[in-house]
Amino acid sequence: MNDRIAARLEKLRDKMRQRQIDLAIIPHVDPHQSEYMSDHWHLREFFSGFTGSAGTLVVGLDYALLWADSRYFLQAAQQLEGTGIELMKIAMPGTPTINDYITSHLKPGQKVGIDGMLFSVNAYNELKHKLESKGIKLISDFKPADGIWEDRPELPKNKIFIHEQRLCGQSCTDKIAEVLSRANEAGADSTVVCALDAIAWVLNLRGSDVKYNPVFTSFLYLAPKGSTLFIDEDKVPADVKEYLDANGIATAPYTALEEFLLNLPAQSRVLVDPASSSSSTSIWLGDRCVTGDSPISLLKGIKNPVQIQGMIDAHVRDGVALVKAVMEIQKKVSSGEHLTEMGVAKLLSDYRGRHEYYFDDSFGTICGYRGHGAIVHYEADESSDAVLKPEGLLLIDSGAQYLDGTTDITRTISLGNPTDDERHDFTLVLKGHIGLACAVFPEGTRGSQLDILAHLPLWKEGKTYLHGTGHGIGHFLNVHEGPHSIRTNENPVTIHEGMVTSNEPGLYITGQYGIRTENVILAEEAFDTEYGKYLKFRTITMFPIDIDLCDTSIMSDEEIQWMNDYHKTVRKTLSPYLNEEEKRWLDNATRKLSRNSEHIL
Repeated sequence: MNDRIAARLEKLRDKMRQRQIDLAIIPHVDPHQSEYMSDHWHLREFFSGFTGSAGTLVVGLDYALLWADSRYFLQAAQQLEGTGIELMKIAMPGTPTINDYITSHLKPGQKVGIDGMLFSVNAYNELKHKLESKGIKLISDFKPADGIWEDRPELPKNKIFIHEQRLCGQSCTDKIAEVLSRANEAGADSTVVCALDAIAWVLNLRGSDVKYNPVFTSFLYLAPKGSTLFIDEDKVPADVKEYLDANGIATAPYTALEEFLLNLPAQSRVLVDPASSSSSTSIWLGDRCVTGDSPISLLKGIKNPVQIQGMIDAHVRDGVALVKAVMEIQKKVSSGEHLTEMGVAKLLSDYRGRHEYYFDDSFGTICGYRGHGAIVHYEADESSDAVLKPEGLLLIDSGAQYLDGTTDITRTISLGNPTDDERHDFTLVLKGHIGLACAVFPEGTRGSQLDILAHLPLWKEGKTYLHGTGHGIGHFLNVHEGPHSIRTNENPVTIHEGMVTSNEPGLYITGQYGIRTENVILAEEAFDTEYGKYLKFRTITMFPIDIDLCDTSIMSDEEIQWMNDYHKTVRKTLSPYLNEEEKRWLDNATRKLSRNSEHIL
């Protein structure tokens, strides 16, 4: 038994009994509905020990359960061992939703406790409606950590800084005007913004409050006659204060939002995005709340020409860094030097960090050797850190935050003697990757309509992967960004010209290996016909795909040609930045792929 977690859960249950609460829900979010957040908000991790970036803990008076998706099935099972917490596998047969579980296990009159600041408007309304239909009461002011988490980290106090217009391509003033214009079309005269990346984008400001994401803890109120940034004022240096003043933006304490919204004039109409805003904001606003999608999400998702060029440039320098890093990794492994998964992650960060535009990694590097590669969001620690050997598959998923763009790339690399099964499965994944990369589609197409292109080669053999195929990527912002996506789940947002997305099908064989090939793709115009505008994808990631893992017997001529064309572009793009030894490595890594496996330059 994990005594530390068990003791925390018992203290929580004592607190629940004092409030006559029968069940508590603890999500892994902050008041900004962030995927990644400062340590202050890691409540679910504190009470469960599970460190994944998604998942929800449900605690009853004599039981506890944790809902996690397929990315974390293996990780969660390991981390929950001995805690008494049961793993609930989302989207698997027999696993109910959290709301369905609650309504089937609680009786009328029983109470569910949540912290309303940690639930979006949508999540709160759905839960409240579901519980009320069964006569179950919802208590929204339950703070599970208060009085239990004694050494809880404080909110970060890192300074914020200006993201120059030469890098982002549009002024703060123009962005605010566009956002308010669209809010007006939705029937509002102002808007409150809770999502941290949306605030950073609108204001052309960045910070370092959240690891890997250059955002800062704040709320933002935008209005024609004066906007207000709610932030710890110690975080605002003099030059940023002067910048905000020049753009008509006042500052107020981070904790002052409630009082501010409660005291807005009765005739105010404030747009609140129900997906990204804390439910508390709509409660405070009452009748003044206008619920609707934030215009910021789409505006931010469609990159302007300056951002697009920055993303392209960032991926070129990222490819150069990766050539140097992977060369060193292969040298160390082949010579028998001691190199572990964590050592690989450090090498990647070190090489990327040599460029002046490097700010941080864009997420924790996933470096999974052999069976660890099958853990979709594996991150090595001291207890799991595997030593690499000149055999087996190594999956590396990593990226960087540069001042002019954000990168995200996954490569599966053979360290020696790949098996027939490894080569076959690698090629199935590659076929799906190429299928999506080559897509041509009419404007107005949704990501769910394209997803089958990546899944189909696997489905034909009864294989699949359960994570999304593609996510939006921010511009020197969050590596996971909406509103668009490519996945089997329906998302009504269509793919627009200028959107940047990942292309990352995979396959995971538990205990043996994981395979994923990920590039970043840019949607751009293909052509116009009498049927309208058509779009295509341009691959902007610049790094070789492992030719030694390709089984050309199951590849079409078009797929082989795509590989050769891609590698020719990679070689031409990166070579000017490499020394002679590095060029030789790149020439070999991008050698011509042919059906008879006779690889020539």
